[in-house]
Formats: sequence, structure tokens, C-alpha cells
Amino acid sequence: MNSYGSFPGARPRRLRTTPVMRRMVAETRLHPADLILPAFVREGVREPVPIAAMPGVVQHSRDTLRKAAVEAVEAGVSGIMLFGVPEDAKKDAAGTAGTDPDGILQVAIRDVKAEVGDDLVIMSDLCLDEYTDHGHCGVLDADGRVDNDATLERYAEMAQVQADAGVHVVGPSGMMDGQVGVVRDALDTIGKEDVSILAYTAKYSSAFYGPFREAVGSSLTGDRKTYQQDPANVRESMRELALDLEEGADMVMVKPAGPYLDVLAKVAEAVDVPVAAYQISGEYAMVEAAAEKGWIDRDKAIFETLTGIRRAGAQMILTYWATEVAQKLSRGL
Repeated sequence: MNSYGSFPGARPRRLRTTPVMRRMVAETRLHPADLILPAFVREGVREPVPIAAMPGVVQHSRDTLRKAAVEAVEAGVSGIMLFGVPEDAKKDAAGTAGTDPDGILQVAIRDVKAEVGDDLVIMSDLCLDEYTDHGHCGVLDADGRVDNDATLERYAEMAQVQADAGVHVVGPSGMMDGQVGVVRDALDTIGKEDVSILAYTAKYSSAFYGPFREAVGSSLTGDRKTYQQDPANVRESMRELALDLEEGADMVMVKPAGPYLDVLAKVAEAVDVPVAAYQISGEYAMVEAAAEKGWIDRDKAIFETLTGIRRAGAQMILTYWATEVAQKLSRGL
């Protein structure tokens, strides 16, 4: 203190004095409606199968998937993103289980639709990796490389069977060139103009997908670097963004979320369509593992990571904690 008044004159801490004050001036808020629940449904099981690398997450049976959908609706979650896990014997080079009207994903879409109707936005993963015996996101050519244009033909078929099953939103996630435009044309051709496309616009080749491979029973050997993006690049993401919008994307997404908040912020600033981010399996697993060790406060870490994703510009967040977080938000926690 000096004779000319208090120093400093500007005191930002005045707006941090109490929990209610901090809540009042918060610039970013999480809401249950921001959240989308990714869910796995496994063919041929009667009980949920725990995923070792993702504590608390399971491969659902058809019955437990229905229950999870109802629970998500009751918590105020906006959407569910469905991934099918077929029996190993049904995997083949072309991923035909992915376009079988009675394949596990199409069955799951119909189950959830029958259970909750339009009370939950039903989204479906549109990709071949769960259904191919080689584990890649597309069909392979004679040299063992992913054939972009042949894969697009398969994506068109997938979009149509998923739409026929009653899905609200398809999520082409394979990072094939031209995938959004082909899917849009395929949907419009069968009169499914109201089915939206959530474009996986910036999907990076990430080390954080590891636990997901277990979740979907992936058969992959090698990597996906020839079609997923290089983690070093951001201008490339903006090019992908322009192409997806030109091809008819209704919503766009950045995946993973946490390591790519800078990309997410750039995308959010550039577009006038809804922006999503996917907090992926490895992000989830790290928090759960560190919390299990007692190294971090689990709940605080979860909310901090989600707030950071929301602050960077995501209007929608795909997170395996969606229902849990929505329940806590509804209780004012």
C-alpha cells in the first residue's frame, strides 16, 4: 500500500472470490445437450463384455444397448454414436457384414430406434474397419493398398442400409477422398435427404486409438497413415474442411480432441455449421488409469478435459463419459 491508493488497481481475482461468483462469470459451460455417447454393440453376446483398456466401457449386448440408450435420454444426452462388432467369422476382405441389412450395426440402429425413437439422435459409424478381415477402413487393391474409389462404392452401400435402418446421422470416418459427396448422393438417391452427415473432417493418425482397437475387435496389422492425417499438419485439415463442406457435410468433426485443440479452434472459427470433437479411447483411458492410481482427481479431470474441448469451439463432444457427466450436470455437480 502506498499513499496514492491501492496497488494494483486492476484485480482480476475479484471475480474468483466465491464458487457462485466464478460460476456467474464463467465463459464456457457444459450442458448435457452438448454430449454424444459412443457405444459398441457386439454380435452374439447376451451379457455386456468389459473392455479391459477402457474401464467402465463395454461391448453391449442388444438388450444392454437399449438400456444404455434409455439412460442417455433420461440424462439429457443428445446423441448416441453406434459401432458394430460382428462375429469374427463374418469378417471378410470386402466387409460385407457392414452392408448386410441384418448386420449387427443395422440391427442395433433398429433396436435403438424402436426403444427411444427420436428422443435421441441416432448416429452410426460409416466405415469398414470393424467388418474387414484385414482391419483397414476400405477394400484393398492387388498390391494390398487401400483402394479409395472402390471403397467409396462400399460406403455408398453402407450409407443406404444404415439409412434404411432408421439412422438420423451417418458418420463417414474412413478418410477416403470424396467420401462425403458419395455418401450424400447415395442417400439422396433413395430419398433419404433428411439423413445428416457428420463428416470426420480432420481425423488424425493417432497413438491414442489403441484401446478402440480392442473395443471393436480390430483385425488391423500395420497402420492407417496413407489415409488418416499426419499429426504434424493443420493446413491440410483446413483443406479437408473446405472439401467436406463443398461435398455437403452438415456437421464437421475433429478427432482426437485433446491433442488437437488448436485444429478444433481453427475449424470452429472458419465454419457456420455445427462442430464436433471426439474425445477418443486413449484420452479416456489415460484419465481412468491415472485416477485409478490415485494420481489425479477423476471427476475434476473429466470436467476439465471436456471444458477445454468445449472452450476450443466444439458444440458437440463425443465422449465415453457422456451419460455420467450429463447426470452430474443435471444434479448441479
